[in-house]
Amino acid sequence: MSVLPKVRMARSRRMITLEVRRTERISPTFLTVTLGGPQAAHLEPMGFDQTVRLFFPRAGQDGLRMPSRNSEAWMAEVLLMPKASRPRVRNYTVRRVRPEADEVDIEFALHGDSPASAWARGVRPGDPAGLFDMGVTYLPPEDAAWQFLAGDESALPAVLAILDHAPASLTGEVFLEVPDSADFRTDVTAPEGVTVHWLARDGAAPGTAVLEAVRGTDLPPGRGYVWVAGESRLATGVRRHLVRDRAVPKADVAFHGYWREGRPSLG
Repeated sequence: MSVLPKVRMARSRRMITLEVRRTERISPTFLTVTLGGPQAAHLEPMGFDQTVRLFFPRAGQDGLRMPSRNSEAWMAEVLLMPKASRPRVRNYTVRRVRPEADEVDIEFALHGDSPASAWARGVRPGDPAGLFDMGVTYLPPEDAAWQFLAGDESALPAVLAILDHAPASLTGEVFLEVPDSADFRTDVTAPEGVTVHWLARDGAAPGTAVLEAVRGTDLPPGRGYVWVAGESRLATGVRRHLVRDRAVPKADVAFHGYWREGRPSLG
């Protein structure tokens, strides 16, 4: 049985069409695409793990056809489009929003020749892209005494954005699994009470390093909150361990399967 995540939505949402302003390669796995334009003003910055639907053209298309519905009815609208004009759609976390510049940063974890990775590698300034806000799932209870944040490369932008907006009083542990040590970041800012653990997968199955690290970490006293995301088995494995083996209440573990190894995304 699937569990629908709790989500806090923006006060209003609308389809937003932007264009690529620039790209920046951060490490072997990560690349940032900066989108901008006047319609960026319609994206309400919510911070933390603010998720958007990213629309981009398919290979061979000479433009971007965006849906017109500012509700979940957009899905049916897209499915009814002829494939020749239907856009690709993927979920991504907003890494940063700069309202003063009408800019939004989306950070890509490059996976082989997937459609999103190929698009991110090949875009040029002026290329079109679209966004539709999907809200925030990082919703810690006010009485949480500590937090664990965990994820693989697909969740790294979300975890870093959460840390960017975290209060100085936050205490806890952060576990970040990436393909290689060359993807470790040295510019991460976190509250003084938060320890960030960088974990290189080095060819192991996704989630192996995170689960091992979580198992070897003591839980602080008091009520906690856990936010974990990434490959499906990583997210469910960490949750299962904490709930079954460490007696963490289910309600205090938010888990999100962003992708599944060996299974391509639809659309």
